[in-house]
Amino acid sequence: MANSRSFSASTASTATATAAPLTSPGRGRLRAVAPDEVAQITDFLPPGATWLPAPQHTLPTLPGQPPMIGYLVLVPAGQEPVAAAAPEPEPVRASGGPVWIDPVQRAAQVDGRPLDLTYLEFELLAHLVAHPHRVHTRDQLVTTVWGYGHVGDGRTVDVHIARLRRKLGAEHRQTIQTVRRVGYKYAPPASR
Repeated sequence: MANSRSFSASTASTATATAAPLTSPGRGRLRAVAPDEVAQITDFLPPGATWLPAPQHTLPTLPGQPPMIGYLVLVPAGQEPVAAAAPEPEPVRASGGPVWIDPVQRAAQVDGRPLDLTYLEFELLAHLVAHPHRVHTRDQLVTTVWGYGHVGDGRTVDVHIARLRRKLGAEHRQTIQTVRRVGYKYAPPASR
């Protein structure tokens, strides 16, 4: 292929003499790369892998941000990399509050009573509970919970928050507070 590039250890070492690793030690998360930085990706590619620039229309765009750059990694058949086992997330209970989230079982409870939540309601509640007392704008919630490709407005968030409050019940609906003209925050009771 004319557009493909094969990486070998010698090619990468000459091209990226001062590059920092793409992930932090022991974690499989990506980090932002400075515009003039060349990231060393050879440590993450199996032998014989080839990579191609991803078509620009397949990458998400963020308003006011430069365009993203992505790559497609082609791996020879039978050489698929073995995924590292990620540690299981622990159930989240924010600041001793009444809401309990188990991300593995995808279950939520309020004072021991299970909640029957839709996928997006669960994701929204889990995000709010994971960040207690932090104010989230509607746009931040749409980006985080729905993803970049979501088409809609902040009213979608308002509808889901109203449903969550109903499901939490009259006793606990005030734990999701409205910050006027900004967004929402999860504020568990100070003392139980």
